[in-house]
Amino acid sequence: MCTILLSINPEHVYNILAGNKEYEFRKIECKKKVEKIIIYSTAPIGKVVGEANIDDILVGNPDYIWEKTKEKSGINKDYFNLYYKGKSKAVAYKLSNIIKYENPKDLSEYGINNAPQSFVYLNI
Repeated sequence: MCTILLSINPEHVYNILAGNKEYEFRKIECKKKVEKIIIYSTAPIGKVVGEANIDDILVGNPDYIWEKTKEKSGINKDYFNLYYKGKSKAVAYKLSNIIKYENPKDLSEYGINNAPQSFVYLNI
């Protein structure tokens, strides 16, 4: 079991924290079993703004993942299709127990100098 820090677009972070987006989509599956994500909101925010537990990790072709997640995806089908264009595999993290930090944190508090392109494993 492990924790990862994910770089997420501020629009999607807002929807996660508001409860409108219960799945976070990725193109690559983590090699380790993920139980928690730390949410880093990319520019212009540039801060760690919250965390969430991972209830489930869905992996499959994009059509299958869309059918399983569309009701709580927080995105529309066109956006989803564009994100997975040309991909045969999709990953969806089912988020729960979402916590918004009252005081957003710097990456340096996690021993990280630069925002990860996608994710980074944390030792916490």
